[in-house]
Amino acid sequence: MSTISDIKEGKTSLGIELGSTRVKAVLIGSDHTPIASGDCVWENRKVDGWWTYTMEDVWNSIQKAYAAMAQDVQSRYEITLESVGSIGISGMMHGYIPFDKDGGQLCIFRTWRNTRTAEASKLLTDMLQFNIPQRWSSSHLTQAILYGEEHVKDIAFLTTIAGYVHWKLTGEKAIGIGEASGMFPVADGTYDRNMIKIYDAWLKEQGMPYTLEEILPPVKAAGEKDGQLTEAGAVLLDPTGVLKAGIPFCPPEGDAGTGMAATNSVRVKTGNISAGTSIFSMIVLEKPLAHVYSEVDMVTTPDGMPVAMIHCNTCSSDIDSWVNLFSDLLDTAGAHRDKAELYPMLYKAALEGDPACDGLMAFNCYAGEPVIGTSAGTPVFMRRPDVKVSLASFMRTHLYSAIVTLCAGNDLLLCNEHVEVDQIYGHGGFFKTKGVGQKLMADALKALLAAYMREKEEGEALSDWLDEKVFRDAQAETILPNASGHEGFEKYKKQYLKCVEAEKKAAETMLG
Repeated sequence: MSTISDIKEGKTSLGIELGSTRVKAVLIGSDHTPIASGDCVWENRKVDGWWTYTMEDVWNSIQKAYAAMAQDVQSRYEITLESVGSIGISGMMHGYIPFDKDGGQLCIFRTWRNTRTAEASKLLTDMLQFNIPQRWSSSHLTQAILYGEEHVKDIAFLTTIAGYVHWKLTGEKAIGIGEASGMFPVADGTYDRNMIKIYDAWLKEQGMPYTLEEILPPVKAAGEKDGQLTEAGAVLLDPTGVLKAGIPFCPPEGDAGTGMAATNSVRVKTGNISAGTSIFSMIVLEKPLAHVYSEVDMVTTPDGMPVAMIHCNTCSSDIDSWVNLFSDLLDTAGAHRDKAELYPMLYKAALEGDPACDGLMAFNCYAGEPVIGTSAGTPVFMRRPDVKVSLASFMRTHLYSAIVTLCAGNDLLLCNEHVEVDQIYGHGGFFKTKGVGQKLMADALKALLAAYMREKEEGEALSDWLDEKVFRDAQAETILPNASGHEGFEKYKKQYLKCVEAEKKAAETMLG
């Protein structure tokens, strides 16, 4: 079937993702490949000590991304886009957006990037005997209660950014199970009932007039329908008034869940690594972990399988700053290079650097990094005075710094818990330069959900649908580690972990 027929007959699916640095709208056809796209760059801001995006930012960016996608359809196929077959919303997981009984927002959106909830994280982890990271919605709620914030007694609904957008477009407050697992622990397809009872008892002690289930969004699994585009939602998404209401939605999911689907890593012993502004790995487990680790988040796939997640707050931001510096230097010298040319040039140079980056060390921390025990961050580059700094080793050091915290976290899974992984897929900006990010990661480590809802046959599992109908003919490039690269990275990691105290002191000095 042609792409034009897909568009005219509604055999398309639209995915809208609110990432940390970009909002994207991607339309796929009946063969599950992209046929049009649009995006909008946005940036978080710090307000009263909290990393946030305003709701005006949210809707302006969504509208721009959708408009760019619709214009792409018009330009490519000479069709005015009036409808699609199904829609799915995804966004940055975790965070905190509370509302009162009238739908009024009670405080600014507090994103996953905030690291001001350490007290709550420890309290919940001890209380539930289950790691509750600082990023999770329940940590933010608990910390707000501990702070004695006025708004907490008025909360009637608590959600994430994906859940918020979905609610405003459809009128439905439910979220997908993967997204829910980043708000509060889940079990048997919903929030863990035993842990809910424990937490509700604590809420009562604090004088809160609600239970947790009364304010959290209901949980749905991949493949379920979760509302449809309302008249008001259609105008909110497309202010031109062209888009028609009535389009079915799948449950909103976090970027981790959609990343698992997009890389076909929802089966046991598969995994994926997303590396962009932040970096995280997801490994689908065949059995529960033997211990509770503060560095390991336990979440789920979009169809509810247990997943061990290692999340680090910063990945490529510091590399971007150095690339901008080199770009300025070249411009000053009259030798301008486009960023699309400069990034691959510098990334490829890193492969020629010393495998251990001996004598060089970099910390890329733009925020605190719980995996290595830092509550605040500042980028740091240091070196021994007797070491020559080459471009190759300099770049390799900074690429290593982007992935080393993730690898330190995964050591707990691979070495302590002996978790087995058959394959790990990489995606995100860090992997754009072919062969570089994949090579270093190999040395360091040993819009589909909407379509699934619309197309799946009765009883057809998400993993089977992905294998047989989406990735059946897909070609993957496998890169294996080599001995010198792996040994070099292990040496770098060992030195990095010794230098963490220097990073803590630098952040204390620079930010204090």
